[in-house]
Amino acid sequence: MKICIVSDSHDRGPMLARAIEAAKAEGAEAVIHCGDIIGGNTLKASIKLGLPIHAVHGNNLGDPVAISRLAWESNDLLHYHGHDGSIVLGERRIFITHYPHYAHAMACTGDYDVVCCGHSHEPEIRRQINVKGSHTWLVNPGTVAGLGAPSATWIFGDLSSLTFDVKPTPA
Repeated sequence: MKICIVSDSHDRGPMLARAIEAAKAEGAEAVIHCGDIIGGNTLKASIKLGLPIHAVHGNNLGDPVAISRLAWESNDLLHYHGHDGSIVLGERRIFITHYPHYAHAMACTGDYDVVCCGHSHEPEIRRQINVKGSHTWLVNPGTVAGLGAPSATWIFGDLSSLTFDVKPTPA
């Protein structure tokens, strides 16, 4: 299963939708948003693309009531997990949070195949040794909006092969 991992869209709905559209063109079947969405309007164009979106809110909470309402009205396309989320996609256990330090801690437990986070606006992909004697992928897509970063980025992931590539947000 191929996925799109984004974070820190900060109300830049068109940029978010362009990244998801590019991921869909490459075969993505789902989206993980690691927080700092801000408002419900940010997600409307992305929901119309028809891929299920799993999202957490981050430290720039914005309007969680509007996002929750949008999830309720999305015909099961938007799954708003609140502070963090634990999901299974493509038979892989995935944890979603906004915060890198929390993501690192969860990766160290060995309970997940992939842990996704945001917040730093810097993309990172690394294998984290865990307490179970194996590795967990720790994935931060940077900022899909490019705020406070050299460039706007997202990650295309293949859960079958556990490979992840940083991609530029399309202009």
